[in-house]
Amino acid sequence: MKITKLTPNISVGGQMTEPNLAEAAAAGFRSIINNRPDGEAADQPRSQELAAAAERLGLRYWHIPIVSGQLSEEQVEAFREAMSGAEKPALAFCRSGTRSATLWALAASDRLSPNEILQTVAEAGYDLESLRPQLEAKSGKHSSET
Repeated sequence: MKITKLTPNISVGGQMTEPNLAEAAAAGFRSIINNRPDGEAADQPRSQELAAAAERLGLRYWHIPIVSGQLSEEQVEAFREAMSGAEKPALAFCRSGTRSATLWALAASDRLSPNEILQTVAEAGYDLESLRPQLEAKSGKHSSET
């Protein structure tokens, strides 16, 4: 289970299984946000199974499925709301962690500058520079400001 910390409150990672959820709970995570649509891969556990496992482990659970390349503003807002209601720290996952990192980046645009967001994800190993125009439009800031 590869987990990458973005901030003290949120980490991202790849596909979780029931045993991974137990590991996440043991590691101190309090909330899980599943960003992978059901049925994306044949060997992937269904969200309903993961939600039941999370409940047994005392974890809060959200399912905000993101089809690769089809992220909507409603999904960004749903992630922002989940993070506001989540017990921290939270762990968001998808297949590789990239969609979850992208979702965090867009959701964080209401409180962090584009440079802060892109630096945070870059330090975690995600190159999301292609989001800069969207982040700048959301924040009203330009890359020369920080």
